[in-house]
Amino acid sequence: MSRLDSFIRRMTSQKIILESLIDKVNEVDGPILELGLGNGRTYDHLREIYPNKEIFVFDHALTCHPSCAPDAEHMIQGDIRDTLAFCGPRVGGKASFAHIDIGSGDPTTDLATVHWLAPMIDERMAVGGYILTGLELKLPNFEHLPNPEGIKADRNFIYRKTSEA
Repeated sequence: MSRLDSFIRRMTSQKIILESLIDKVNEVDGPILELGLGNGRTYDHLREIYPNKEIFVFDHALTCHPSCAPDAEHMIQGDIRDTLAFCGPRVGGKASFAHIDIGSGDPTTDLATVHWLAPMIDERMAVGGYILTGLELKLPNFEHLPNPEGIKADRNFIYRKTSEA
């Protein structure tokens, strides 16, 4: 499969999953966390499908198209390991949804990321909140939900927080 075909499949899967979660996420109070802004496509889509939710974006740099940039209040810039740990006062309540797109594609780097990310994201999520990520997280107080039909099981992972740790 070409890299273009792989990219199209990944974006299509991501859009299908994001849209399948809209009603469920809207039932949970709290903001949305977007970990990894990149060029801003997913953030822009989140703004469209969640017009009544605050969306806080975390990334080391602001490099997206200007039309996809969050305002200064909602852009939390710096190393996500540092900023996620101390964002509570700025973000306010626990999150109803987190979209995590910070995988590197390198198994060792991703394993290290999962190690520090899992306890931090657990702390930031509301009970009943959802996570969509390309990283397989080991979270004992979350249920791993199946992907919508037709979406490969090992490319995207959907989790729902069932209780406090």
